[in-house]
Amino acid sequence: MTNSINLAYNTDLDKLVIPEYGRNVQKMIEHAKSIQDRDIRNKSARVIIKVMNLISPSPKSSSNSEEHLQKLWSHLHIISNFELDVDSPYDLPSKENYQSRPEKVPYPSNAIKYGHYGKIMEDMVKAATEFKEGDEKQKLVKHIANLLKTSYLQWNRDSVNDNLIIKQLEELSNGKLTINADQFRETSDIVRGFKKKKNNKNYSKNKNRRKEHGGF
Repeated sequence: MTNSINLAYNTDLDKLVIPEYGRNVQKMIEHAKSIQDRDIRNKSARVIIKVMNLISPSPKSSSNSEEHLQKLWSHLHIISNFELDVDSPYDLPSKENYQSRPEKVPYPSNAIKYGHYGKIMEDMVKAATEFKEGDEKQKLVKHIANLLKTSYLQWNRDSVNDNLIIKQLEELSNGKLTINADQFRETSDIVRGFKKKKNNKNYSKNKNRRKEHGGF
């Protein structure tokens, strides 16, 4: 029997700082902020820059132009609310001096394989395939696979089969990436996170409403 679960809609999710990069890039940056080891945090930041470059390539002939890469690093820090402590190759804007919204990033127009993941997630998978083999890549693949599972649960009300996520990860990476089923987060934990975030937002809304009417 299929169990139905209540899931969060986009209105219940955190606001995207630069929407054109998508929610998963923002999640990757939030995860990078939590990494204690500075070397690993720096490597994670460089991976995220590669993903951002795939999503927002330079309009010029070279996507590695200094001006374009500096813009990506600036956007990385803006999305992190200037809280990501990494070694940037460029001088970055300070939070105090940052006033204007970054220029709009064009949305990709080419077709995507799985609508519930979106083009941005497919670009993340592609970037991971180009990463050097090692522990860091394994951690990145594990993180991406769990993002796939979370995205699947956000748009599908039924319980997800981990083997299906593994199959789709392998398809998106042309067989270059895979993961063991025991590396996934428990479905119940992901759903509990949806509900907790939704309840916190509802509590804040109700609290503000009480204040507006003179309550406590």
